[in-house]
Amino acid sequence: MYSDNHSTASLSQMDYLDVKNLAQTGEGAYLEFKRTIPSAYKIAREIAAFANTKGGTVLIGVDDDKSLVGVLGYQEEEFLLTKAAEELCQPAVDITIEIVHFGDRDLLVIRVPEATNKPIYVKDDDGTTVFMREKDQNKVASKELIEIIKKRNSGEGVTFEYGPNEQKLFRYLNEYGEITVDKFAQLVDVPRSTASTTLVNLVSADILNLFRKDDVDYFTYSQKCET
Repeated sequence: MYSDNHSTASLSQMDYLDVKNLAQTGEGAYLEFKRTIPSAYKIAREIAAFANTKGGTVLIGVDDDKSLVGVLGYQEEEFLLTKAAEELCQPAVDITIEIVHFGDRDLLVIRVPEATNKPIYVKDDDGTTVFMREKDQNKVASKELIEIIKKRNSGEGVTFEYGPNEQKLFRYLNEYGEITVDKFAQLVDVPRSTASTTLVNLVSADILNLFRKDDVDYFTYSQKCET
C-alpha cells in the first residue's frame, strides 16, 4: 500500500479554473492530459518525450474532450508517476507533482523540465527507447537523432572531412534541398552506417539540419549555412 508519508506531491498554486483554462488550450508540444494513468511505462514515455525536447506539463484527471473529471485520491497516480520518472526513465527525470483539489477528487499537474543530460531513455522488457515530443504526439527518435543528441550533450567538438562524398552531398542539396540517409548512401555508394555517421557529424557541426516528415528523417542545410 502506498503511504502518504512518502508523498512528494505538493498543493499547487493553480486552482480548478486555472487547470480548466490550461486544458482548453488543447494538447500540443508542451501540454498533454490524461483521464488517468494507464501504466507507469506509458506515462514514462510522456515524461521522457518532454524531457528530451523542451519540457512540458502533464495534466491528470482531464478527459480527451478537455473536461475535468479528476481522480479519486492521487496516491496511486503519484506512485506510478514516481516509478516512471525514477525507475523507468534513465537517467531519472526530476518531475514536480502538484495537486489541485476538485471537490472530492483531485487534479494532478505534472511539471517536466527539459533534461540537462540528454537523451533520456525509457526502459521496458525489450530494452530502452528514446522518445521525442512532436506537436501533440510522442515519437520514437531515430538512431541518427539519438547520436546527434549525444554529441551535442557531450560538449565535444565535431570534425569532418570535406571530401568527394561531401561534395556530392552538397551538390545534391543545392539541387533538391533535402536528403535521407538511405538516399545519401545510394548517392555516394557507401554503407548506410557510413552515410549516417557523415550526416550526423554535419548536423552536429551546424552544417546541416535534421527534420522529420511522415516519420522519415530529412537533412537540409542549416539556416547558418544558407545564403
